[in-house]
Amino acid sequence: MSGELSLNINIKEPRWDQGTFMGRAKHFFMVTDPRNVLLSSETLEEARVIVEDYRAGTAKPGLTEDELWRAKYVYDSAFHPDTGEKMFVIGRMSAQVPMNMSITGCMLTFYRTTPAVVFWQWVNQSFNAVVNYTNRSGDAPMTVNQLGAAYVSATTGAVVTALGLKSLATRLPPIVSRFVPFAAVAAANCINIPFMRQRELKYGIPVTDENGNRLGESPNAAKQAIMQVVVSRIGMAVPAMAIPPVIMNALEKRAFMKRFPILNAPVQVGLVGLCLVFATPLCCALFPQKSSMSVSGLEADLQERIRQASPNITTVYFNKGL
Repeated sequence: MSGELSLNINIKEPRWDQGTFMGRAKHFFMVTDPRNVLLSSETLEEARVIVEDYRAGTAKPGLTEDELWRAKYVYDSAFHPDTGEKMFVIGRMSAQVPMNMSITGCMLTFYRTTPAVVFWQWVNQSFNAVVNYTNRSGDAPMTVNQLGAAYVSATTGAVVTALGLKSLATRLPPIVSRFVPFAAVAAANCINIPFMRQRELKYGIPVTDENGNRLGESPNAAKQAIMQVVVSRIGMAVPAMAIPPVIMNALEKRAFMKRFPILNAPVQVGLVGLCLVFATPLCCALFPQKSSMSVSGLEADLQERIRQASPNITTVYFNKGL
């Protein structure tokens, strides 16, 4: 053994029990911590070396268990779980709060004109496309053409949805029109995520046994993974896009806000950020990162291959993405 730290700590799994919501919440509070975005390349590389060396059976002399877990969560926040590649910085889940609070705050502030709706929905869906691609499941690459087609179809569909909802809102009370951005984001997530991950729906994502041994690729597992991610993303948007409009509707009637209307945007952004700090990890925790499904739910040919090779396996596991 190298050093004093035990080599029996399982850092392939999160530190907390992922069978409970509280365990998953603690895990995602670490992974989505916005401070991780500020870490230098040197810090990320140091964490990668610590994690990969430990998995290979060596520990740096003097390394403590807390330092090991800290390195593991720094590593998880910046490197893709399937490919091991460093993720594009604004696509990381740790960038969700600062990026989303800025974009969502502007969407909620500038919602009255069609050009503003189009621009901010395009910005939001472009950001979502980056996040959805960065946090996809599986290790199969997408070609530039596939990525371009997915991006155009996802953003176009989302913006058209937003404009359709805005036109409906013109006949509704002002307080209701404030919720148009949320309705648009919810509908757009149902379009953007499947489009940006359409390769998974066509070719499947890797499924493994409980020990991580790869058994094949399953489109059915991809469908379940994408559905869970869509639900989580809509859940993230609920507090950030439903609570601030109610508060701002009340604040804008106050003399102070009428006197200083320039405060509208920063106050809105601040409220959104406060909601997202809690909504992002809690909604990521709705479903386990390492999701599972019964073998009977897989495609017939994959079921047959698994039964022939490992007849005792009844459940398969897969990374659902984020």
